[in-house]
Amino acid sequence: MAALKLLRKQDVKEKCRVAAAPNNEQEIRAFLLDLFQRAVDAAAPEHCVAQHLPSPPAGRTLLIAAGKAAASMAYAAEQAWPDDALLSGIALTRYGHGKTCERIEVIEASHPVPDNRGHEAAQRLLTQVEELGADDLLLFLVSGGGSSLLALPAPGISLEEKKAVNQALLMSGAPIGEMNCVRKHLSSIKGGRLAKAAQPAQVVTLAISDVPGDDPSTIASGPTVPDPTTLDDMHGIAAKYQLILPNSDIKNVLKKATETPKSSDSAFASTSFACVATPSTSLDHVLAYAKTALAGAVLSLGADVEGEASLVAKEHAKLALEADEPTLILSGGETTVTVATGSSPGKGGRNCEYLLALAIALDGAAGIYALAADTDGIDGSEDNAGAIIAPDTLQRAKALGLDAEAMLARHDAYSFFEALGDLIITGPTLTNVNDFRAIWISG
Repeated sequence: MAALKLLRKQDVKEKCRVAAAPNNEQEIRAFLLDLFQRAVDAAAPEHCVAQHLPSPPAGRTLLIAAGKAAASMAYAAEQAWPDDALLSGIALTRYGHGKTCERIEVIEASHPVPDNRGHEAAQRLLTQVEELGADDLLLFLVSGGGSSLLALPAPGISLEEKKAVNQALLMSGAPIGEMNCVRKHLSSIKGGRLAKAAQPAQVVTLAISDVPGDDPSTIASGPTVPDPTTLDDMHGIAAKYQLILPNSDIKNVLKKATETPKSSDSAFASTSFACVATPSTSLDHVLAYAKTALAGAVLSLGADVEGEASLVAKEHAKLALEADEPTLILSGGETTVTVATGSSPGKGGRNCEYLLALAIALDGAAGIYALAADTDGIDGSEDNAGAIIAPDTLQRAKALGLDAEAMLARHDAYSFFEALGDLIITGPTLTNVNDFRAIWISG
């Protein structure tokens, strides 16, 4: 069976419309894919950026965009910006997530572990920001992934040290807020430092949120907003997760960290911040559609679900098994996967891990299907957005000689679903409002 693909939105919408409860497996898979596409569409920059743009300033506007949606946000802003108003800048995004702009330079770099290209771009854009005057405007467009892409370490910290810390955080299982606390204190840009560099210019930040709760200081580590976390918090997180670096002492790296600007800093006197798309708005969009289009109960667990992916899956399996009528269970948020230090994990992101654990917990229960996928089109560091499970998932896997529990234990969920042909392949969606999950119980 080939991987499930969503490459053209129009094709998806034409093939996946459902007027009532889907009955057979083909309809159910199409229905789940349609729900995911609707979640992505609701957060598309072309639908949510232009109406939030400020008026051009007396001077010039420097547009800086960072994140997986950076290029598409920059393009949307550029299209709506007056032709006679000065506009220039840089959009820094992940490889493969670019979009051609006329007045904005688009640069692609590595994510989630930064590279030299991202480091050089971050230095260039910081230099441009520092040149702004009192009549100028910094228009900062930020989305998930911006924290890793804005890889400009604090003075005295090398890029290799910063990359090692980032990799250790990714493997630790720490939630995004704690990861970003450490990143902010090791950065020359994050944690409000970009706003400080922009003084005396006006700063307007428009964000597509990919974090539970839409905390401005957590989205891409908050380059233009005050940082409520402290150096003590950073040291506590490093100790909590026992972060280890392969070629240097973590304590020596953390000693070079400096405190971030707080809310009393004058840098934030001329700043504003607005979320133009959030996980909750996307989930609410799907929820409203499902309630009108679906013959069955619809339950939302909210857009802020966090926790270890496999444990969240077990809780969701209990809810699914308790349903006594056709039911759709929706949720969003960002789970985590903790990889043991020194282990050699397989391939897979948090959505595939969630689904494999969910399939094991459901144990082939009749009539239950599920989809989990990242709205940016990339689950972890692989080429898939997520996957789909069905009642026969474990049976088909066994027929192929796959040991589901063993593959879950070594975090090899991607390989599991790849063998079954149940990966969802979208390519970059050019937005990012975190994960989307849907469980359909046919009753």
